[in-house]
Amino acid sequence: MTRISDPTALRVEDRSGSERRRDFVWDAYETSQRDGAVELRRVEQNWKCFSPAVTEREKEPMSGNSKGLAFSEKFGYGLGDMAANFVFQAMMALQLNFYTDTFGLTAAQAGTMFLIVGLGAAVFNPVMGVIADRTHTRWGRFRPWLLWTALPFGVIGVLTFTTPDLSAGAKLMYAWVTYLLLRLIYTMNNVPYASLTGVMTEDPNERNSIATYRQIFANAAGFIVQSLAIPMVVFLGGGSSARGYQMTMGIFLVTSVVMFLIAFAVSKERIQPDPKQKSSVLQDLGDLFENGPWIALFLVTTFYFIGLMIRGSVMLPYFKYCAGNQILFSWFNGFGLTALLIGVACSTALTKRMGKRALFIWSMFLTGVCCVALFFIPATATTTIIALEVLRQFVYGCSGPVLWSMMGDVADFGEWKTGRRATGTVTAAVVFALWIGLALGGAIAGWLLSFYGYQSNAVQTDQALTGIRLIASVYSGAAFLAAAVCLLFYGITMKLNMTISHDLSERRKGYSSQDS
Repeated sequence: MTRISDPTALRVEDRSGSERRRDFVWDAYETSQRDGAVELRRVEQNWKCFSPAVTEREKEPMSGNSKGLAFSEKFGYGLGDMAANFVFQAMMALQLNFYTDTFGLTAAQAGTMFLIVGLGAAVFNPVMGVIADRTHTRWGRFRPWLLWTALPFGVIGVLTFTTPDLSAGAKLMYAWVTYLLLRLIYTMNNVPYASLTGVMTEDPNERNSIATYRQIFANAAGFIVQSLAIPMVVFLGGGSSARGYQMTMGIFLVTSVVMFLIAFAVSKERIQPDPKQKSSVLQDLGDLFENGPWIALFLVTTFYFIGLMIRGSVMLPYFKYCAGNQILFSWFNGFGLTALLIGVACSTALTKRMGKRALFIWSMFLTGVCCVALFFIPATATTTIIALEVLRQFVYGCSGPVLWSMMGDVADFGEWKTGRRATGTVTAAVVFALWIGLALGGAIAGWLLSFYGYQSNAVQTDQALTGIRLIASVYSGAAFLAAAVCLLFYGITMKLNMTISHDLSERRKGYSSQDS
């Protein structure tokens, strides 16, 4: 056994001959070799760590920026996503029905508005990322946007779901203006909010824990909107759906404003770029296309939300026309969302065991398989269909936090590789893929329904019924399987993730010492 005093570096060689440089800061160690593995023991505390490197890294004490965050900070930060999802879920589930059945637009007018404004707002995401990266306040770069946008978010949200007493042409203009403002304020709020995950901690596992909290709250908002919004509209409207929507969204958005303020108050930005960093917008964008994991994550996000939107768009027609009972749609969603929340809650533990990349690959693969399997089950086999959905939502939920956590990891990779950090730009560019995926998924679902001869509120032909079943299963499943394939090219493994975290922590200590 050899004693090492105050080592600054130690090289450990395993049986394969590979060499790994490890940095230590403790005063005294004892080493011994057993079966090709080097054992390290800190003399003062009898702490042991065995190779391989991943085990050593997991046993390391974290740096000051990587300490486990308090429950109150994670909880408060998660409330911010619940606040945003009161609007996001309303846009997804209620807005088309509101515009056509209450506000008075035609489906074509609403669809055209959604497409044009949606694509424009998607392009604004990277712009907002650049702006957030260059924001300098005593509260940080991203956090103050929660404060600045909270009240406008609430006011614009209520105005969007308000039906004015105007002429048809004036109402159409009102709808365009308020919907455009809603999408812009949503982006101004959500891009900095999502970027916060990457700067609250440098520990990859803790980052995934943060994302788990926000996913739980986001899905809770989805459950509330999908299950309570319409009964609230009926109850609060007293026979007027226009008043009902305004009152319902007013309650949701007052709650959202309070939650945004709480998220602002409790969140902290701990990771800052090198104070000497100098970069331009073109440099930041150029770094993106040299960041291989970002390219892979962009494609993964696009296919992920294409699959989500395709399936989500046809499940109500599936139960209405294929199963012959649209009431089952609520039971289907209720059991599925419960399983989803359980999957999200398991994500952090599974990530620590498997790593983010491996977990995400298996999640997308199994989600795709479960989607495809639906085609081979009779539409009237309700119990089997719900059981399959419970399984699908569970494995799908396991990857929900991982996607958002990976955005911070990709920003870390870019900084590790180039020495420049642009968290907002990286995050916004991935969120851009999210909106592109939703737009493409909605369009693909509509085109496929039309191709198979679907007619709303009519008896469907055998071809249309087959088309609905294929869209809900095979086509949506193919998108999730494509996401799994793209993840094979995402090069940040569990081991590399920990290496990057460690190296960047050492660099930031250098920044701090230079500043002092």
